[in-house]
Amino acid sequence: MLNPQREAMDIARKLIADAAESAMQSGKLPQSDLPDFNIEVPADSTHGDLASNFAMASARAYHMSPRAIAQEIADSVKLDGTPFCKIEIAGPGFINLFYGPQYYNDVISSAVERGDDYGRTGYGEGKKVQVEFVSANPTGPMHLGNARGGAIGDVLASVLDRAGYVVEREFYINDTGNQIKKFGDSLAARYRQITDPSYPFPEDGYKGEDISVHARSFAELNGTDLYPDDDEKLRDALVGYALPRNIAGLRETMEKYGIHYDVWFHESSLYEDGTVDKIMSILEENGALYEKDGAVWLKTSKYLKALYLAQGKTEEEVEKLELKDDVLRRSNGFYTYFASDIAYHYNKFFMRGFDRVINVWGADHHGHVNRLKASLDAVGLNGNLLDIVLMQLVELVSDGKPVRMSKRTGKAITLTDLLDEVPIDAVRFFFNLREPSSHFEFDLDLAVKQEKDNPVYYVQYAHARMCSVLRALVSDGYPTDGKEGLDASLLATEEEKALIRKIGSFPSEIIAAAREYDPSRITRFATDTATLFHRFYTVCRVKDSGDRSLTLSRTALCVAAKQVIANCLTILGVSVPEVM
Repeated sequence: MLNPQREAMDIARKLIADAAESAMQSGKLPQSDLPDFNIEVPADSTHGDLASNFAMASARAYHMSPRAIAQEIADSVKLDGTPFCKIEIAGPGFINLFYGPQYYNDVISSAVERGDDYGRTGYGEGKKVQVEFVSANPTGPMHLGNARGGAIGDVLASVLDRAGYVVEREFYINDTGNQIKKFGDSLAARYRQITDPSYPFPEDGYKGEDISVHARSFAELNGTDLYPDDDEKLRDALVGYALPRNIAGLRETMEKYGIHYDVWFHESSLYEDGTVDKIMSILEENGALYEKDGAVWLKTSKYLKALYLAQGKTEEEVEKLELKDDVLRRSNGFYTYFASDIAYHYNKFFMRGFDRVINVWGADHHGHVNRLKASLDAVGLNGNLLDIVLMQLVELVSDGKPVRMSKRTGKAITLTDLLDEVPIDAVRFFFNLREPSSHFEFDLDLAVKQEKDNPVYYVQYAHARMCSVLRALVSDGYPTDGKEGLDASLLATEEEKALIRKIGSFPSEIIAAAREYDPSRITRFATDTATLFHRFYTVCRVKDSGDRSLTLSRTALCVAAKQVIANCLTILGVSVPEVM
């Protein structure tokens, strides 16, 4: 079974529909079209493993009370050969179905037999998806927003892959434009200051120590009097020296963080291959441009209005937004970052053929989301195929107080500083503890603890404990592949059933995380599964159960649970220890 829970829900839907048809044919229910009805997982398992609102949804059509309808359905349902052993009516007419041993057998067998692939489904239908994340400015070190964006983007890509999409990870390198000019001016000033300390530094220049380090290193290689009368040549030479080193540093940091990109895309390539010029021509042909004060403007307001109206806003609401147009080419002939953005996404959709594009951005880019979507509509693409995951800020805390400076450098904490102080497993797990849209406090003290109140340690410890149980079984001569002697009818305690139900829901949880762009669902699932395993381990003896058949069945359950925890940790990019 690829997705035990989903398949059971489909069977439940068919059972209820078939029972309704049977009851109508026998005259127990009046003839009527079947209503839309739900099959869901109740929050409380005492109310059934699956529940349906069929009776309430059909009360008007059948002109009967929901409980009477539910009773007729229960009387007509045929459970033989299905994953269910019992059906009950509850409350105003809910139809509750309870899993039988066959379902529990199928869940454990699926997890054991599919192994590392358990949780993979075809939900994404092989559609081509790109996840672009971090894309830090290459003029300086990565900050904490990049740290959270890296963990979220990488795990989201893993989730989408497991859900059946073809996924590419991409880093967009902003290597043109005003920030590169400012980078060059800053480098040039620091270089000139080596021999002339009074040389003025740009008011808006980059003041980090890394700029001075690059300037000094460049001087050691080229001397201190290169291009004394040509600032532009000096700036270009310094950028040519420092930028590749910064980009290499970004790659190195990402590799250390456990992130491996499929593509490192250079913004400059959009100008070199003519893509920016091409989208300008397309926009002009579409009547989306106009000139004013020597600059070329995009009629952003026109396309934004259409977008907002399509989203359900009224004309009056749109009017109050006071929408504005955007400059794409300045009067000096230079393109704006917005022109590059449009060209970049044209490249993604039209030239590389992605079915969907997902960008992970900081929440401070909120105002740019619909502007970019509208611009894609203007260029003839579908802006609705672009999804933006906005993530909120991170605050580091220690002893309950905010931490803003690195102990090592005495300056603002960078991603590299964080990775030097906190285990990478903890960083990746912690940054995915909350959904991207929530503010997050990163507890430095908790992240380094080797104790169960540290959530990543707690989950890893559960996996190591499972491995320990299996090693003990091997020493007593038991098979531990989980494929021998499974009889789920022996797994009768609520602790066993709860753990099996959790394992059965794993593929559905991956699909939900992919659909909602919320990788924090995987950390929560891993933590919940670890909790259920610890409860099972406390109540249920495995090696010393007193019955070989029961021991073999519980062994299979341990193997299945271990596999699910391992798969969760792998998706999260966290190590899977067998001993702790």
